[in-house]
Amino acid sequence: MKRIERFTAELSTAAPVWNELLYGCYRLPHSSRRLTLERYLLEVLEPSLPLLPYDQRAASWHATERARLEKAGKTPAFVDGQIAAIAVVRDLVLVTRNVSDYAHFEGLRVDNWERSGGSR
Repeated sequence: MKRIERFTAELSTAAPVWNELLYGCYRLPHSSRRLTLERYLLEVLEPSLPLLPYDQRAASWHATERARLEKAGKTPAFVDGQIAAIAVVRDLVLVTRNVSDYAHFEGLRVDNWERSGGSR
């Protein structure tokens, strides 16, 4: 939370991440928990967190990287490639606790804020 507060002005998310957040919410059964989560996503996060698109530059980088990784016998999840591409083409640091999901992408800077040794 301290890092989120410290970097609030610099935070953004990728369109595929937004999709995953909403999809996860909408899969929940109708309940007060789902309603609370949905309100938070739509009323707090959406208006305050810039959403970065998966655009032509990202799609081109992603295609090149998918082909390279496939030749190396690696097949990361398509959505992880989209997220990595958005970060790489914008020269951003991808913050995730799933560091291993992004280990094989070239040129991608990854940080895990849950670990005390995070660089930011």
